[in-house]
Amino acid sequence: MPGIGAKTAQRLAFHILRIDPENALALADAIRDAKLNMRICTVCNNITDVDPCLYCTSSTRSRKTICVVEEPHNIMAIEKTRQYSGLYHVLGGALAPLRGIGPDQLHLKSLIARLKEGTVEEIIIATNPNAEGEATAMYLSKLLKPLGVRVTRIAHGIPMGGDVEYADVVTLGRALDGRRDM
Repeated sequence: MPGIGAKTAQRLAFHILRIDPENALALADAIRDAKLNMRICTVCNNITDVDPCLYCTSSTRSRKTICVVEEPHNIMAIEKTRQYSGLYHVLGGALAPLRGIGPDQLHLKSLIARLKEGTVEEIIIATNPNAEGEATAMYLSKLLKPLGVRVTRIAHGIPMGGDVEYADVVTLGRALDGRRDM
């Protein structure tokens, strides 16, 4: 599994062998139920057990902003900040021509359809700050601006606790570009 190395996999396997059969079978049932009951939201493409998902149906979330992310787990990271209360749209990846991922492989048509409803005022692009994420952000900006919606990009810079002297030149440059008044 991604993110689990050989040592962790071994620890997990031995843990499952040590626990009583009832707990091991409960874990197996939980995995099976998750696989059978989880699906993609038909509105935002997030992973959900109800369609549309809880973000899309929430009456407390702002319908004026959509935060565009690459993958469903990016939503969880943004939600942890408790700073954003709008809607989401999951692209299902980022542009990567060398890997055969072009605009047709991303969930762009459904995003444009959502904009045509007329309630969205701003699209916040929250793709990763790497070459593919930046290319995707630029593509989205050029695609969406003509539709009359404000297109913004999340800021990038030096992380909290980081040292200026160890920041790479691109990160430091973005930190300077994204500075704000105090």
